[in-house]
Amino acid sequence: MTLYSRRERFSGLSERIGRAASRLGLSPNHWTLMGLLCAAVSAWFLSMSEFVFAAVFVAATAVMDIVDGAVARYTARVSVKGAYADTIADRYAEFIIVAGILLAGLPDFMLPASLWLFLYLFGSMMTTYAKASAKEKGVVNRELRGGVLERAERMVVLLIGIILASYSPEYLTYVVAGLAVLANISALQRIFIATRNGKF
Repeated sequence: MTLYSRRERFSGLSERIGRAASRLGLSPNHWTLMGLLCAAVSAWFLSMSEFVFAAVFVAATAVMDIVDGAVARYTARVSVKGAYADTIADRYAEFIIVAGILLAGLPDFMLPASLWLFLYLFGSMMTTYAKASAKEKGVVNRELRGGVLERAERMVVLLIGIILASYSPEYLTYVVAGLAVLANISALQRIFIATRNGKF
C-alpha cells in the first residue's frame, strides 16, 4: 500500500498548508529550490556523520516537497512545466542525499555499503524510469503507479535510518540495504503492471 493511494484523504490538509505558505509570497518554484538547498545541506552534514542535523534537513527537504505542490494548487499555479521541474528536483534531491550517505563511510553489511547505496539508487531510478518509459512509449493510458515503495515512502524510511544512525551508523546501513531490495522489487512490480495491463 503506497502513500499515493491515501493522498486524497489529505487534500484538506494540503489546502491549509498551501494557504499558510502562500502568505510568504514565495512561488512554488522557490519552495522547490529551497528543497534542493535543504538536500545539499543534509548531504554536507551526512558527509560529516552529523546524523541529527542531517535528519533535520532531510525532513525539511520532504516538507518543501509537500509545500511547493500545496502552494501551486492553492494559488492555481499548477502547470506542466512546474510539475516537470518538481519531478526533476525530486530526483536530484534523492541523489544528493545518497551522495552524502556515501561520503559518511557507513560500515559494511554482507555487501559493501557503497554497493547497497548503488543498488538503492539503481532501484529508485528504475522505479521512476519504468513509469516514464511506459507513458512515453504509449504502453499505458494513465500514469503508471504502484509498487512496494514510491519516492515518498523511500524518503520516510531513509529519514528513519538517518535518525537511527545517530545511535549507530550500522542501523543506516541496514536501512539502506532494505531500501535497495525493496526499491528494485518496486521497479519489477511496475514493469509487471505495465506488461500485464499495457497495450502491446
